[in-house]
Amino acid sequence: MPPTFHQALCAPWASRIIPSRTLSPLLFFLYPQQRSASILSALSDNPGAYHKRIRRGRGPSSGKGKTSGRGHKGQKQHGKVPSGFNGGQTPDEVVHGSRGFENVYVERPTPVRRFSLDMKPLNLDKVQSWVEQGRLDPSKPITIRELAKSRCVASVKDGVKLLAKGSEKVTSPLNIIISRASASAIAAIEAAGGSVTTRYYTAQSIKRVVKGETDPIHSLQSRIAVQGQSPSTDYPKRLPDPTSRKDIEYYRDPAHRGYLSYQLEEGQGPSLFFKTPGVGTSIARRVKKRTMSAAENRIW
Repeated sequence: MPPTFHQALCAPWASRIIPSRTLSPLLFFLYPQQRSASILSALSDNPGAYHKRIRRGRGPSSGKGKTSGRGHKGQKQHGKVPSGFNGGQTPDEVVHGSRGFENVYVERPTPVRRFSLDMKPLNLDKVQSWVEQGRLDPSKPITIRELAKSRCVASVKDGVKLLAKGSEKVTSPLNIIISRASASAIAAIEAAGGSVTTRYYTAQSIKRVVKGETDPIHSLQSRIAVQGQSPSTDYPKRLPDPTSRKDIEYYRDPAHRGYLSYQLEEGQGPSLFFKTPGVGTSIARRVKKRTMSAAENRIW
């Protein structure tokens, strides 16, 4: 029987006619596949992929035998006990009542904190260090996007608050637009020739700002003046403005350098509830006017 093509190529005289280096990349499919049979005996699941079922009541050797892990007698063995059950006597929370509250943390697609905000602290010495390293450009406005891109802050949830630690190291005039800032940090930035503007952000808007889907500065109610920049309409999402009274009053306050402080008239305070002294009609004036009009209508 004549040799096959594969046997002919593997013959000793074939290497003198055709170089083996030329054949190896072209005829690799002709060589038989070799695999060790020991791999079949070593197959197993990944660690933790399989958990052995607990077989209860199958004898003492399993550890869950005679009483199946429930113990001896009582309500806990025969059935279930409601949480907080105190044997039938009046519970403590009924006798003494509940005091205080817990800051509710609701797990949703985005976690919600109903009674507080999770502000990321940022100190001035770190901002100045990032500027000296060339990771932040002091000639442009420094927003949450620049801080996140340069890794100056990470895991921002509800916003960033600027603090005054290391304020003596600030030498560059910085234009910072941030969620909140302390009074000492504002004074240190302005003493170095810079400016601080606080503006409103939500947890969802911060994610869109970092991704580049939202303008980090301008919104419908903002009047933030940025040199060489104007509000852009190229972003698919719009930056929100505050709707709750607490947030509106914070960003209307000039002491916080709020971006809504332009809405205040001269002598007017940021509060939406308390009236500014001297603004509006007082009760005494209204009573006096009513008395005078009543006197003019008298017949005798």
